[in-house]
Amino acid sequence: MTAIAFICGILALIPLIAVLSYVIIQGFASLRPSLFTELPPPPLAPGGGFGNAIIGTIIMVGIGALISIPIGVLAAVYLTEFSSGKIARWVRFSTNILSGVPSIIAGVFAYGIVVVTIGSFSAFAGGVALSVLMLPIIVKTTDEALQLVSDDLRQAATGLGATNYQKVVWVILPAALPAIVTGSTLAIARAAGETAPLLFTALFSQYWFDGLFKPTASLAVLVYNFAIAPYKNWQAMAWAASLILVLMVLLTSIIARLATHRKKYT
Repeated sequence: MTAIAFICGILALIPLIAVLSYVIIQGFASLRPSLFTELPPPPLAPGGGFGNAIIGTIIMVGIGALISIPIGVLAAVYLTEFSSGKIARWVRFSTNILSGVPSIIAGVFAYGIVVVTIGSFSAFAGGVALSVLMLPIIVKTTDEALQLVSDDLRQAATGLGATNYQKVVWVILPAALPAIVTGSTLAIARAAGETAPLLFTALFSQYWFDGLFKPTASLAVLVYNFAIAPYKNWQAMAWAASLILVLMVLLTSIIARLATHRKKYT
């Protein structure tokens, strides 16, 4: 059984290693400094880059994080510290359902709520769609982190005369902060690689970022558009963008791992 478990573990790693190896080999062959500072080129034209897509990805993921992290953390605090059992069960059940909703549905939702209302595809609409995908991850991880905080800390804070507000802000949240950061970075990593929601909301742009309410480029959509194009220069750029996107996700995962090093309340 030990040998079988070991073999199954290796087999589970093979797809990951294969995908990463192929992306790294193809991506590094196409990397050059101009990719980060120039705009996408016309078909068959030499040079060019995807600096606008990098900026657009950061902006839209940032908008999603600004919307989802405060709501998610506060919702988890309510669930753990203030809600009744019945309400908490329904909210957790709803969060589990939301986490299983396909990402394209979040894009359609944001399209109907934001794009139709504004009358234009935009970075803001893309950020709203990504926030819908990030929210259940943040709520679930924060909720679990707060539940793992020792009741001794809560009782000690109450015994010292702390109000509920002081107990949450100065005792419970600091104790759970590493896990909250981990959940938030994992949610950001997922949102950074989403394509379908951005096709319905931010669409794409061949130009630099021009405002929150204008169509905006993103790495995921650039990879989608350029990978299926018949032009060799666009395909090479899609591989390079894929590598950059993987490295961005890897960076957020490293941050999450570093955050988990602090596991005890100080």
